[in-house]
Amino acid sequence: MAQRNRERRATAAALRRARRRAHGGSAHGGSGTAGTTTPSAGTARARPSAETISTVLLSAAREHWAGDPEAGARIGAMVADRCGEAPSLVAAAVRCALPPLITAAWERGWSPEDLHQMARRRLDAAGVDYLVDAIADESQRYAKAAVPQRWREDLRQIGAVLWWEPAQIGGHLLQWATRHGRSLADTLTTVIEVLAMLLALPVLPRIVPPPGSAATVTPRRGVDQKMLVRVRALLAKAESTTFSEEAEALSAKAQELMSRYSLERIVLDSAGSAGSAPHPATARRMWLDNPYVAAKALLVGAVAEANRCRTVLSEKLGFTTVLGDEVDLEIVELLSTSLLVQATRAMVLAGSQTTRTGRSRTRSYRQSFLLAYATRIGERLSTARNVGAAAVADPARLLPVLAARERVVDELFESMFPQSVSRSYSVGNAAGWHAGRAAADLAVLDTRRAVAAGDT
Repeated sequence: MAQRNRERRATAAALRRARRRAHGGSAHGGSGTAGTTTPSAGTARARPSAETISTVLLSAAREHWAGDPEAGARIGAMVADRCGEAPSLVAAAVRCALPPLITAAWERGWSPEDLHQMARRRLDAAGVDYLVDAIADESQRYAKAAVPQRWREDLRQIGAVLWWEPAQIGGHLLQWATRHGRSLADTLTTVIEVLAMLLALPVLPRIVPPPGSAATVTPRRGVDQKMLVRVRALLAKAESTTFSEEAEALSAKAQELMSRYSLERIVLDSAGSAGSAPHPATARRMWLDNPYVAAKALLVGAVAEANRCRTVLSEKLGFTTVLGDEVDLEIVELLSTSLLVQATRAMVLAGSQTTRTGRSRTRSYRQSFLLAYATRIGERLSTARNVGAAAVADPARLLPVLAARERVVDELFESMFPQSVSRSYSVGNAAGWHAGRAAADLAVLDTRRAVAAGDT
């Protein structure tokens, strides 16, 4: 409480100082001095500078971050009341405060997709929308050649584009308010909440250099588009079918196809670069929705292990980091996303669970369900991986290349997460465990007959 009171007093003092400077330094409006104008009765209140308003907005954001949920609305209304007749001034103040914090987020290891995902978890829809626009605005600072491909893909994925006319009075701020049917006070409340989220961001291991950095960016080596079309068709069928056996068979077939494709790529790469070092490993973050983040991360980990990748969970933030070869990472992301959809659907179909006395056991049931599902899926994907490996020619050349790839991934893991610790999971609901394992175990091992139509 004392901290919030100090923040409020500092905010009010900043506005008072700005008014005194505008009146020539007099706190009470006495006689004028050289180079100043003494306001007469009825003269409009002097407006603070954009820098002062920016300081006030950041102060309100710190209050919000410190635990005062009303700080944004209170300070937003105050600034709108005192400066509403100068929208360009307020817009300039917002641009003083917001873009530097976004740039600072890049330096802290965040990417556009990371910020978007964090905003989805911390802000309302309006806040998410405003942040995306702010990211689009900040991205205009960089030459196109200075923006890595992955960064451009992130911007495209979150829809960060300039839709407003920067030259108009009030710039983005007022055009955004008009577009969303909001008052200036409400819009400033949203801005303050966005600022508060940005101020609270922790430092993350950097997975892609930010725009304009001097770091070398490795060109992406994605999965062949024809293969992606085939795999996505299988996974789309797996997600749409109401038959668990068919869904599992389709997913297993997708893993088999992708594993064989990845291994064949490895053999071709090694043939074309005999004696050279393997391609560098890289990393991606997969954001997971609540609840059961840890159990969902275990499913991602099972997919990653079947595709020669490693994972690290950041449960409080809500994502797991996957490390591996670029091609393998794309496979892990594609298959994990589909399996999470399938697992969640199977879990929800089981319905709510209660004890004989009527006490809810739904949470423990679903947690155990997902843990069992992930464990069994890992076993099945490993089998599918081995089937794919058996179909690859020249295994004698493959094994040493795989060993070199594993070393590269391990080295990246140690450099990014030197203090990581292993974690074990306990199962608190036997019924959920058996149901989850059964849901993942219904598929026949020979997937060819079940997916003949999807493999054409």
